[in-house]
Amino acid sequence: MTKMTTEEAFVKVLQMNGINQAFGIIGSAFMPISDLFPKAGITFWDVAHECNGGYICDGYTRSSGKIAMCIAQNGPGITNFVTAIKTAYWNHTPMLLVTPQAANKTIGQGGFQEVEQMALFKDMVCYQEEVRDPSRIAEVLNRVIEKSIRGSAPAQINVPRDYFCKIVDIEMPKVVRFAKPTPNHDDISKAVSLVSSAKFPVILSGAGVVLSDAIPECVELAERIDAPVCCGYQHNDSFPGSHPLAAGPLGYNGSKAAMQLISKADVVLALGTRLNPFSTLPGYGIDYWPKNANIIQVDINPDRIGLTKKVTVGIAGDAKQVAKQILDKLSSKAGDKGREERKNLIHQTKSSWLQTLTSLDHEDDDPGTVWNKEARERDKDRMSPRQAWRAIQAALPEDVIVSSDIGNNCAIGNAYPTFEKGRKYLAPGLFGPCGYGFPSILGAKIGCPDTPVIGFAGDGAFGISMNEMSSCAREEWPAITMVIFRNYQWGAEKRNSILWFDDNFVGTELDPELSYSKVANACGLKGVTTKTMEETSKAIKQSCEDQKKGITTFIEVILNQELGEPFRRDAMKKPVEVAGIDKKDMKPQKNLN
Repeated sequence: MTKMTTEEAFVKVLQMNGINQAFGIIGSAFMPISDLFPKAGITFWDVAHECNGGYICDGYTRSSGKIAMCIAQNGPGITNFVTAIKTAYWNHTPMLLVTPQAANKTIGQGGFQEVEQMALFKDMVCYQEEVRDPSRIAEVLNRVIEKSIRGSAPAQINVPRDYFCKIVDIEMPKVVRFAKPTPNHDDISKAVSLVSSAKFPVILSGAGVVLSDAIPECVELAERIDAPVCCGYQHNDSFPGSHPLAAGPLGYNGSKAAMQLISKADVVLALGTRLNPFSTLPGYGIDYWPKNANIIQVDINPDRIGLTKKVTVGIAGDAKQVAKQILDKLSSKAGDKGREERKNLIHQTKSSWLQTLTSLDHEDDDPGTVWNKEARERDKDRMSPRQAWRAIQAALPEDVIVSSDIGNNCAIGNAYPTFEKGRKYLAPGLFGPCGYGFPSILGAKIGCPDTPVIGFAGDGAFGISMNEMSSCAREEWPAITMVIFRNYQWGAEKRNSILWFDDNFVGTELDPELSYSKVANACGLKGVTTKTMEETSKAIKQSCEDQKKGITTFIEVILNQELGEPFRRDAMKKPVEVAGIDKKDMKPQKNLN
């Protein structure tokens, strides 16, 4: 037993686990520990908004592979983390969430900055625990960190603020890392049998491939059986894009080649993916999920296996381990059935799609609508989203880390960027929050300071997190590139309004007088406006050079108002008026007093 303060114990556990990055806004509730951060070698990144801090933390861990910490003032500071923490949960991002709580002495009295913080995050984290006695603070913190790493998700420690500044006798815990679950041998054998006898095997690589560093094994497996590899939605970095067997991403605005190829599969090896329904929605009018194929689903969490798709074989295990075991047991003739025909079809399908993609300049209108046609005519001197993405793709440096926000223009770009390594593509994931692209790329640069980084966001989504321009201008923050697609509208919602609500644009219009590049300049950053493909490519290249000099650049790309596919054709329908609504029915409201 050693005598120390509770805050010393807390910081020593952080040191034991190598957690040296913290994100949040300073508050009195945790000042006893933040006061020790400089001595401990912990960097505190004070942000403009706690939600952004959570996204920055997510981007840091996803790009670097290292766990970090989010912390803020009790009450409103903590509630501001909710969206970011849930996003990290569905992104499978380990994250230590430290939530200082109102003091035990007054809790329950409805006092200053009091809220039920444990109840608040119950559905947002993989594990949570409250410190019940000051002497247990080190033990609990160490367990929460381990649970976060094991669950690959945020985990919460709740600490009553009056438990700091206590002197306690404490035995420091040991850092323990549990081995990953070993897959069942019978399940491996069944999977091997199906893959060995397949005529048209297809591999679907997901987040688990990136998180387990299984890309080399996935490549080897694909080459062994000459199977096309489709990437899961928003996981374009889960297989090398230049590989002859790479088919591109499934899901919203993904690769038509990937959709066409997986539709022919008789066996699908879904490696490290939850097979979320949104990730496999029809695209380009193709209902591509193979109805009669044998599905082998590999996921480290057994609760996700068979949850959304009918599965022939389910394997609970780490993607890297499973891929290795399947490789070791494959028959010598695995992949031989139809091998040459399959290779030719992969090549032809990919070539056709790439030719289509490189010549695709505009978005189609649905029958009976003319918005995109009129947008082109109205703004003839402006780029379309497709043209902008081609210009961006041509200018992306090697080894770049990219973040993308949610929204119409970012979604159009789903099919464009490819990557040779994992941990290169950050996207909001299936919680789908607007405002992710900017803060997450800040986190990526903190985690990988020598790597070029570029974030992307539409003008609506960027407005949610733009307050972070006031923090990243400070000297200690690393330089980034941020691209804002400027079409002066909430595009996804406007597309819905066009298709199902008779062009009734409620809440879809943005201020055309606002200039984000001018805001950047006002913040002491570099703001650039581009209006052509040439200007856009040039600005991207220059900004990446400027990153080396410590210059952050915001590139405002002016676009026409063409709109791509709606997010959810499956969830929308045209409403029918029955009773009718009339302004004359609005009654004057009496004052509440």
